[in-house]
Amino acid sequence: MVELILNESFLGGVELDREEEELLAGMGKSYPTVSDEYLAAVAKAKRKLRGLIAEKNCAPLMLRLAVGVALRGHLRCVVEDRRALRHRSERTPGRASPHGANAGLDIAVRLLDPIKDQLPILSYADFYQLAGVVAVEVTGGPEVPFHPGRQDKPEPPPEGRLPDATQGSDHLRQVFSAQMGLSDKDIVALSGGHTLGRCHKERSGFEGAWTSNPLIFDNSYFTELMSGEKEGLLQLPSDKALMADPAFRPLVEKYAADEDAFFADYAEAHLKLSELGFAEE
Repeated sequence: MVELILNESFLGGVELDREEEELLAGMGKSYPTVSDEYLAAVAKAKRKLRGLIAEKNCAPLMLRLAVGVALRGHLRCVVEDRRALRHRSERTPGRASPHGANAGLDIAVRLLDPIKDQLPILSYADFYQLAGVVAVEVTGGPEVPFHPGRQDKPEPPPEGRLPDATQGSDHLRQVFSAQMGLSDKDIVALSGGHTLGRCHKERSGFEGAWTSNPLIFDNSYFTELMSGEKEGLLQLPSDKALMADPAFRPLVEKYAADEDAFFADYAEAHLKLSELGFAEE
């Protein structure tokens, strides 16, 4: 996620029928209307984000930023949090996040700022979520629907919303289900975002990647879980909890055997997460 740990750290090219389109469009949500100018800025941002991510190989970081913003405040907060990130970045490079659980996200903010400065019409909330969607797409993952219209709010987000990688399944359900209304399927599918990226000891206390190619979005996170621990690859306590839990494990097995099923469920789960607190049911 993205390192699910987050203390560091979605179905393209497929013809869908009307019912499927409505499901992926937000399951009955009513989205705000944005101007043609705003939509043009979204399209331009997507082009520029694809170039940035390809050039810098920063897809994992962009996905983690998007997930971190969604988890921390239901898409509230971005402006003040960004200012805090940049301010601390100038004082202590590499340790900019005002929240320890987001250590290193100042790097993503600095990479994104030149693009955002060219597109002032876009909200930061939309821009950061769009970066996560593009990160998945560019690395070979599913196409996640994106609906613009999020508004930035100046108040800082609440603490205590991020998952702790040292905890087990009860904790994952507390964070994702009790607090956010996501299902067991969503939890396991989103965990598959660990196929991108790695942990850095100076940020999270953990070191290593979950897969042998952490810049490719596929189902290898689940195949690696099924094959057991290997030297050089990472399995966090929260990863192992997916194998130990009787409801989570069948989903791990399903996604390890069927990448298309994983992509479909991941796209749905990512959409839900990116729209927590956004639009009306």
